[in-house]
Amino acid sequence: MSYRIGFDVGGTFTDFVLQSPSGELRAAKRLTTYPDPSQACLAGLDELIAQSGVSWADVAQAIHGTTLGSNIVIERKARGVGLLMTRGFRDVLIIGRERRYQVYDLQIEKPAPLIPRRLIGEVSERVLADGSVRTPLEEADARRVIRELVARGVTTLAVCLLHSYLNPVHERRLAELVAEEAPHVTVTLSHEVAPTFREYERASTTVVNAYVMTAVGEYLRGLAAATARRGYRGRLFVMQSSGGVATAEAMQRHPVRMIESGPAAGALMAAAYGELTGHGDLIAFDMGGTTAKLALIEQGRPATTTAFELHRVRNAPGSGLPMNIQAIDLVEIGAGGGSIAHARLGVIAVGPESASSTPGPVCYGRGGVEPTVTDADVVLGYINPDYFAGGSMRLEGGAAARVIEEKIARPLDLSLEDAAWGIHAIVNTNMELATRIVSIERGRDPRDLTLVAFGGSGPVHGCRLAQALGIPRVILPASAGVTAAIGLLAAEVRFDVARTFVRRLDAVDPDHLTTMYTEMAGQAIEVVQESAVAGEVTVVRSADARYVGQGYEVAVAVPAGRLDTAALARMRASFDDVYAARYGYASPEEPVEVVTWKLSAIGGSPRIALAKAAARSGEGSRKGARRAYFPETHGYADTPVYDRYALAPGTSLTGPAIVEERESTTVIPPGVTATVDEYANLLAEVDPR
Repeated sequence: MSYRIGFDVGGTFTDFVLQSPSGELRAAKRLTTYPDPSQACLAGLDELIAQSGVSWADVAQAIHGTTLGSNIVIERKARGVGLLMTRGFRDVLIIGRERRYQVYDLQIEKPAPLIPRRLIGEVSERVLADGSVRTPLEEADARRVIRELVARGVTTLAVCLLHSYLNPVHERRLAELVAEEAPHVTVTLSHEVAPTFREYERASTTVVNAYVMTAVGEYLRGLAAATARRGYRGRLFVMQSSGGVATAEAMQRHPVRMIESGPAAGALMAAAYGELTGHGDLIAFDMGGTTAKLALIEQGRPATTTAFELHRVRNAPGSGLPMNIQAIDLVEIGAGGGSIAHARLGVIAVGPESASSTPGPVCYGRGGVEPTVTDADVVLGYINPDYFAGGSMRLEGGAAARVIEEKIARPLDLSLEDAAWGIHAIVNTNMELATRIVSIERGRDPRDLTLVAFGGSGPVHGCRLAQALGIPRVILPASAGVTAAIGLLAAEVRFDVARTFVRRLDAVDPDHLTTMYTEMAGQAIEVVQESAVAGEVTVVRSADARYVGQGYEVAVAVPAGRLDTAALARMRASFDDVYAARYGYASPEEPVEVVTWKLSAIGGSPRIALAKAAARSGEGSRKGARRAYFPETHGYADTPVYDRYALAPGTSLTGPAIVEERESTTVIPPGVTATVDEYANLLAEVDPR
């Protein structure tokens, strides 16, 4: 029983949580530093540990969440990355898929490849779809191509050869040739990163892994070394996009798996709060300073995908950079507290551009010149300028009012309050559309779900979002502003592997499957065991299956133990059930084939245990009143303001009301009643009218 810390880097704030052996949490926030986010991480951790009266040597586990990898890809920061392909397939990344993500948009732009064509080389070899070698690797030709790429400045090389997921002999030999010709070059092999079919997606996954490998490796090594110098004796863990954690060393080899590590932690914690309050079907709504992230949680588990896309255009499928990784299925939009508002074509537009932490919203007083959502929320009276981030930052409300007046109100001939409310309402509408994607477009009625609103800005906007969608309940967690950091402590040590092996269920060899799964289990368990987890490692198997002739798959469970004819029959029955649940019908007479066989190794790491709220009288919970804007009250009204830490379990608040805590502010609008539960969470009931 020792202390554990979680720290999550966001676009605007870096969040910190330290949990004591008794389960008590201490939290903090600090502005994210650019270009090196580790500066804020280390400064914030030093301060939090010192304030808690412990030392780095008392910390048993440190878990990190970061969007460093996705930022490198989105901003195209990496240099010196090359790609080797089978001859004739040089343009796989450039061609991508024929399908247009917006059929009627004549100006459509596909995502630009991460690697320019001049840094893509071809080698003579060919492995067929059954794994047999048709054309052996021409080594002299391969050496020449490697030397040419190195001469053009390549220092990191991705290798993706045709059908190497079935027979990687040529990829392995290429890695040996690179080591001989250019030992300073780092190599990423597709059969190690994404041993699955579909050439474009596999190549894209391999390239992203190579693209972020150098920067992520340097960052994680530096962070681990800095914590060790401070006396930390444990290993540094990193959250993966799948919702599991792994060691920093494993993520240096597979950085593509941590592309969306921070947002995944928030979805995990939302599921935990749902379990605490008795709600298994949820929408996780994480609104920070830069983006808003949403995820569907069904029966207590976040929805996952193996076809993740980064940086989608207007959330359209097929518009982003695809990656074959196991990931929590998130929708992310440019809607955060720092999202910039514009007067455009006679209306208010918000985002996706963000003021981030540098320079930040105008009210931060750090040089920002564009109005943002946070500026609007200050003008509307929702955020206390004297108690932002627990009073560690004093906001300039007058500056926020002036910039909204100048850049929004005057150009659109609006009053200041109407302009500020317009910004607030428009960003809510943007998030409403994203919420429909994770609920209605996935076959769920939001009126049957519960919203979990967290992040620094989530509790300000959560109840309004629920009202717009008819969501009847909202969970507003204690310490909502650092929920993702808390979620890091709720994650299991986990590693996922997958292999493409296309076979009909009624024709597959059970002995071959058993052997293949044994090899996959060995690979995954090795990574988990290097984390020095306590207890046994659990292995969970699944497969992506489809009717023969279809182009897309659904995930089904694979029975544990040795596979035989009876186990395959159970898989077939499970497929029909899953298919019918998703599409409304099934065809038991149609043959089924499995495309990809998957396995997850899960270690028994410590799980978070939230402490119950201390018994309080509730006296002194009301801090006073503040003028805040609500259309239902026809403008500004004196609104009661409560201290989150003084509210006693069982206390009921009726909107309009504002509840303040160090990491976030909760706005309870008219038509909403919130009750404090035994864990100090606010459980809000939304009037459907």
